[in-house]
Amino acid sequence: MARSSKQTEPPGTAARQWSPRVSAALLERLAARAAAPAATKTIVIEAPFSGEVLGHVPQGAPADVVAACAQAREAQQEWAQRSFAARAAVMLRFHDLVIDNSAEILDIIQLESGKARRHAFEEVLDVAIQARYYAHTAAAFLEPRRRQGALPVLTKAWEHHHPRGVIGIIAPWNYPLTLAVGDAVPALMAGNGVVVKPDALTPFSALWAAGLLEEAGLPRGLLQVVTGRGAELGEPLVDAADYLMFTGSTATGRKVAALAAERLKDSSMELGGKNALLVLPDANLRRAVPGAVRGITSNGGQLCISIERVYVHAAVYDVFAARLAVSLRAVRLGASLTFLEDMGSLIGADQLAKVAGHVADAVGKGAEVLAGGNARPDLGAYFFEPTLLSGVSAEMDLCRAETFGPVAAIYRCASVDEMVARANDSSYGLNASIWTRDTRFGRELATRIQTGTVNINEAYSATWASASPMGGFKESGLGRRHGAQGIVKFTEAQTVAVERLLAIDTPPFLNHQQYATLMSAAMKLLKRVPIVK
Repeated sequence: MARSSKQTEPPGTAARQWSPRVSAALLERLAARAAAPAATKTIVIEAPFSGEVLGHVPQGAPADVVAACAQAREAQQEWAQRSFAARAAVMLRFHDLVIDNSAEILDIIQLESGKARRHAFEEVLDVAIQARYYAHTAAAFLEPRRRQGALPVLTKAWEHHHPRGVIGIIAPWNYPLTLAVGDAVPALMAGNGVVVKPDALTPFSALWAAGLLEEAGLPRGLLQVVTGRGAELGEPLVDAADYLMFTGSTATGRKVAALAAERLKDSSMELGGKNALLVLPDANLRRAVPGAVRGITSNGGQLCISIERVYVHAAVYDVFAARLAVSLRAVRLGASLTFLEDMGSLIGADQLAKVAGHVADAVGKGAEVLAGGNARPDLGAYFFEPTLLSGVSAEMDLCRAETFGPVAAIYRCASVDEMVARANDSSYGLNASIWTRDTRFGRELATRIQTGTVNINEAYSATWASASPMGGFKESGLGRRHGAQGIVKFTEAQTVAVERLLAIDTPPFLNHQQYATLMSAAMKLLKRVPIVK
């Protein structure tokens, strides 16, 4: 759930200098990059730290999406003919530019999303890592390769991967750089054009990255950024693009998936989560407590893979719960553009109301607040304390619904089996965390958890790895990002086969019965022949 975007007529130049690196003039230059040349209205972008106006971007229309896809498709024709090495050179230059200009983008991310600088830095690292990873691996994943033919000797076969054309990316507000650009990198390396629709609340990071990609050598027009509201631009993007990558809520994901299915277009989605952390009786609490704090408070809890449910074995519950509550109360909140704070702001008024509402509903129905529980208007417009509650039960909204804030419920469990059962008792299946000194047992236990990723002795980040697929079970998504699946999905697979010597049919010197008998005997022999992958 996000705060509402405001609408106004084209503004005058704002005078505020937001940081030594981010001025009103810079934000205006970024807004001018939006692929909405005919827009007559703008969307007001709010700075969550203060609730003040940060800047404005064009309010794109469906026609802008259509035009952006057409321009990206035209540029894609030449880009698809470039070698993997040529595309990789662009991505490696982009990698360096992101790092070299990290101070500027850190300010932009913080100002438009309200997150702490340490969490903004995770986005910078992630985008650079994705650029480097796919620059070095795309060819291995996508170059033509031999495959087993229909029959050995008689046929040879090859697998080819062709770019789909134009990839539409609908990105959310919680990670405005990572989730706008992290998927664009493999899509581009696969030879596609890309049209990004960033969230209307956080468009500047995507616009900044688009400029840096062109500076790195990406052909102009190949990656387009259309700013505006998802309700108005989502369906036109589904219509005009050849593939959809969506990150956001499960409710919106259902709508996007239905639109794509009606048009027989493929899609990939990372959706919501109600992620569980399991503390086993042998866990190292000196590591588990700060790990849980990170899982609960990272990006203000506005992270699909953050921790909202904590299941603790009864043998260590009292000690762990007390230490976790103390540690959460010690989390440093603030709005500076420095690395001093542990946690920043929520994104806006609607999100603050949702988080506060979940806490109030739980407390009103009997839950106990062990830490936090309050908004902090003294720090900024949308700050909320890291919060831990016990006694949360099924009739409370907090129990099953995704809160998407720095709030977790803690539960005492009598056995490991109970912990697994309760972790799996959710319609979501995105991420889980297990804390144990016995990592072999932890790995075995992880396979019983119904989530796309399971972190052992870490809350969420260990599985967010370039080479490993990331996505959700159940209502937490479709498809995967990262690894081979993260780039192959942006291609169409094609098989080319050559028939040699004889036709795969009854030869003229045999009748059909003789052919069937011969082939049946051959099949029994072939079962012992290794399959060529």
